Amino acid sequence: MRKIVFDIETQNFFHDVGSADPAKLDIALVAIYDSETDSYTSYLENELNKLWPILERADMLIGFTSEHFDMPLLNKYYPGDLTKIKHLDILKEIKQSYGRRMKLDQLAEGTLGKNKSGHGSKVMDWWKSGEIEKIRSYCIDDVRLTKELYDYARANNKLIFKEGSKLNEIKLDTSGWETPGDNKLTFSLPF
Repeated sequence: MRKIVFDIETQNFFHDVGSADPAKLDIALVAIYDSETDSYTSYLENELNKLWPILERADMLIGFTSEHFDMPLLNKYYPGDLTKIKHLDILKEIKQSYGRRMKLDQLAEGTLGKNKSGHGSKVMDWWKSGEIEKIRSYCIDDVRLTKELYDYARANNKLIFKEGSKLNEIKLDTSGWETPGDNKLTFSLPF
């Protein structure tokens, strides 16, 4: 099963576009982990045509906060509908099981003993000053944490989050997570 773990950094914030609709934002960079190649790569907005064939061959897309943020934004650029590909949003799974949302950093610290490498608010500064490598590194780090959380959850049927000094466990039923989907896309592939 080919799994793509992904994350997006944007060129602007919601207050810049006057809307809470992710599709109103502009992509700065998309980072992915591809289980088929066991590698991390990234794509700037003008390189997304190189990303589409990879996503179209994926059996599953995995993200964090991806259902209501990353997917609508990515679909703005894609010539078809990426929601046709099986998709797992770790945060959605947590909210369904635990009843509330939480930050990636809380889960990474509690489950993996690691923290995020920065804060998304810095991305705008880096974008405006042309520091693309900082954005790339930050986004790939978030993808790495998301992948490690996914792998931990699959192996242990739980994640752990830190709240203050207390560790809390979130039980997850991961038995259906890797059930294959039945849709493949070919919008960007030649016929």
